[in-house]
Formats: sequence, C-alpha cells, structure tokens
Amino acid sequence: MAKLEIIRIGHPTLNKVAKKMNKEEILSSETANLVADMYETMQTAQGIGLAAPQVNISKQLAIIHIPESSKRYKDLENLKPEQEKFVIFNPLITILDPTPQGMWEGCLSVPGIRGFVERPQKIKIDYLNTEAKNCQLILDGLLATVFQHELDHLFGVIFLQRIQNTKLISFSEEYDKFIAPIKFSEKE
Repeated sequence: MAKLEIIRIGHPTLNKVAKKMNKEEILSSETANLVADMYETMQTAQGIGLAAPQVNISKQLAIIHIPESSKRYKDLENLKPEQEKFVIFNPLITILDPTPQGMWEGCLSVPGIRGFVERPQKIKIDYLNTEAKNCQLILDGLLATVFQHELDHLFGVIFLQRIQNTKLISFSEEYDKFIAPIKFSEKE
C-alpha cells in the first residue's frame, strides 16, 4: 500500500465530472490496490471520506469510513458504534427529503477551512460495490451529509460551492475556538 497525494482546491481534476467505471475496471487488481491506497491515505490524513478525484484520479470511486472517534470531527462521538467501510462506484443520489439540514464541513482538499453547508436531510444512493453488484443505501442525518459531501467530488463540486452564507466560513482553528463551543452549548 502507498500513501497518495491529496490534491487541493484549484487543481483542475477537482472541477471535472469523473468517469464512470465499468465492471472490469471495478473488479481489477489495480482498482483493489487503489482502494487500499485510498484508505491508507484517508486514515493518515484523519479523514472520514476520500474520492478518487481528490488523489488526482478522475473516476467515480469514493470511500467512506466513520470511526467511533476522530481528532478532526468531534461531532462523531454521537455516532456509535463505528460505521462500516463503504466503497462506492458510479453513484446515483435521489433526494428523499429535501428539508435542509446544516452542518459545518471540512475537506481534505481544502485543508484548514470549515464551512456551514445545508444539504437535503434524507437521501437514497444507488451504486456498485467492490464486486460490481448493485447496492442501495438510505441515509439521513450526519451520514447523509458525509455521503453527499464525498460524492459531490465525483461530479466536480467542492463543499465551498454549496455554502450559501460566506460569513459561515472559518479556519479550522477559529472554528474550534469560537464556533464549536457555541454550537455544542446550544445542544445542551
């Protein structure tokens, strides 16, 4: 396995719609190696998701794994037990409940920045798994947000493009110092 370079906002690959993968590509040893390398890269960067375009590979492939705890995402303490690892090829997202839910998001391709994004609160995702078999997920809450954020990368969209109020963009350090304490105290 090898750690891959995560490209940052401004790189042209992040603005492209990624290429769908056929069954032979999905089942190939090259793709299996890529998935393993992406997991290693994501874990090293302390992320919870990574899309192939973020490692400069314009293919419709994303991985998501939400651990029980994360240094970057303290909100995950509410999501237990640890979630399974997801490998998603060629996703199709259907909105089941368009009611917006807002969350502060960060991105490995936009290091050091957080932004408040509103997304539909319930979605359905049809996709192919590592065996090139059709799968479906119905997600809401935090998982719906994480999947929408990660799958946006496959269609050339970065979370900053979804922010409606640019006053709700912050450096991560300022988020931790000024915004997170207020947000968490409001929940109590």
